[in-house]
Amino acid sequence: MAGHSKWANIQHRKGRQDAARSKLFSKLSKEITVAAKMGDPDPEKNPRLRLAVKEAKSQSVPKDVIERAIKKSVAGEGDNYDEIRYEGYGPGGVAVIVEAMTDNRNRTASNVRSTFSKHGGNLGETGSVSFMFDRKGEIVYGASVADADTVMDAAIEAGAEDVESSDDGHVIYTEDTDLNEVSTALEASLGESESTKLIWKPQTTTELDIEGAQKLMKLIDALEDDDDVQNVTANFEISDEVMAAL
Repeated sequence: MAGHSKWANIQHRKGRQDAARSKLFSKLSKEITVAAKMGDPDPEKNPRLRLAVKEAKSQSVPKDVIERAIKKSVAGEGDNYDEIRYEGYGPGGVAVIVEAMTDNRNRTASNVRSTFSKHGGNLGETGSVSFMFDRKGEIVYGASVADADTVMDAAIEAGAEDVESSDDGHVIYTEDTDLNEVSTALEASLGESESTKLIWKPQTTTELDIEGAQKLMKLIDALEDDDDVQNVTANFEISDEVMAAL
């Protein structure tokens, strides 16, 4: 299993979900405000905003929080954020991509660089690791929505690129530019997804032992705790044996 989805399982096992909930709401709200500022405040006329609202709803962000984030953009309130991508290597040579939204580039760059250094990593130049990932749309459905064949048929019909089905559920991949269109088509046939977002999909993964996994988790935890950081992606893989020992 690729790093980004495995990481979600690790987070759950570590019991961080509740503690991180308000931080997650804040990051999703920030994305909604930025998306609305960049285009139309109506989600039906703004694909990025529609996806941001959809993802926020799937993460149980309250309706009033979503509406408040959109109103902020309409009223011209809130800070203006720059979107920045940082790239580097974590422990074990794992490639790490950090996506941030910041109102102070110097502060964020300093914090991200310091976090990499403190946790055995190295921050590189833009482009130093992103060539090892593909920018894709990712739509996630639970296992109970339908069997693998039904989901595959629906995905093909909707114009998706690939499907990975397992006991945990179904992950549907699209070209990054097709995510809004494919997710809308799938919603009509399969219902609401559990998650719909743009991701960095690793082309290859690095397998970690328990020590390497623990070190990498500390780095990712620290990066995700930064209020300016929106997403962290790494191309690691962990065996079931290591997973059980964490």
